[in-house]
Amino acid sequence: MNLDHIQSALRDAKLDGWLFFDHHYRDPLAYRILGLGDDLHVTRRWFYFIPAEGEPKKLVHRIESGRLDSLPGSKAVYSSWQELETQVEALLAGQTKIAMQYSPRNAIMYVSLVDAGTVELLRGMGKQIVSSADLISQFEAVLTDAQIATHFAAQKRIDSILEAGWKEIGTRAHFGRTDEFAIVEFLSEAMRREGLVWEHGPNVSAGANSADSHYEPTAANSKSIRRGDFVLIDIWAKLANQPDSVWYDITWTGVVDREPTEREHLVFTTVRDARDATIKTVQAAFASNTPIAGWQADDAAREVIRKAGFGDWFTHRTGHNIGPILHGNGAHLDNLETHDERLLLPNTCFSVEPGIYFPGEFGIRSEIDMIARTGKAEVTGRVQTELVRI
Repeated sequence: MNLDHIQSALRDAKLDGWLFFDHHYRDPLAYRILGLGDDLHVTRRWFYFIPAEGEPKKLVHRIESGRLDSLPGSKAVYSSWQELETQVEALLAGQTKIAMQYSPRNAIMYVSLVDAGTVELLRGMGKQIVSSADLISQFEAVLTDAQIATHFAAQKRIDSILEAGWKEIGTRAHFGRTDEFAIVEFLSEAMRREGLVWEHGPNVSAGANSADSHYEPTAANSKSIRRGDFVLIDIWAKLANQPDSVWYDITWTGVVDREPTEREHLVFTTVRDARDATIKTVQAAFASNTPIAGWQADDAAREVIRKAGFGDWFTHRTGHNIGPILHGNGAHLDNLETHDERLLLPNTCFSVEPGIYFPGEFGIRSEIDMIARTGKAEVTGRVQTELVRI
């Protein structure tokens, strides 16, 4: 935890302070931002208040009185619920506008982690509880130069592995039969050799399975891949043995031993153009130092797909924040599932991945990653411009 940086951010946001609260690890963000780790034995409520000016304050239960000892600040203790409420009021004396892991109307559920009862308690004390969403972006999503370097290291390896995967599909399909799970195993083994780790996946989807954006083949349900099939590959990984390394996450589509149909070509072109519209919108904003929120980046892609008549088949957000967590805690490119008003910040990473899905037929998603920096934003890997022919 960098106390000086947090207090500076609070002053910039004109907030009196940031109140962290947890019980039974309900708020993993608090543990990450405060640097508490994930191995504390926590069975009682604790509070930690960082004021915009002055010394932080702790409130812990008497039987777990040492849980916040690694953090700076004075400490108070409680046992009864009456004592807790009295001590919370004392903890926040003189402070009114307070950030918490809260989102009005649960609009951004990724940060809406404080229970309604605790918010009611604090409002009853005359406190104005506001969302910590923008603060979380600053202290969770902003990456160091070393972390950004790990993203590019993963990118080079994954781009090469994916290219080999397409060739392997072509070889196996030409000389006989293969299936989705066999290609998953091929990609997985290649990632192991390259010193990468991943969660679930990768996703290899043939035919109608490509219309399920979160399909995951197994040995039991794997579909054959034959000549003439349509195939989607979604692959993601990060460097092993580096807890703060940053993920690389991409999706490509192609056809096996044939040319795309006219409809496949139209849908791919629409998705590609939607992806590129978001890329250009983000790049223009950063080049001109114009703030851009996640919902605005989503709108750029969604408008292209709507104008093409496919709006009803674009059923997810345009992109997600990426960090040491695959679906990270910064701004998502989203004006569908949520109205994400958080800003895309310099030194953050995020995906751009519009898609169009026809259940029972096929689906196309084109996913790239971007790194935003002060004054510019860049795509970090290879960019698919046409359907792969294998």
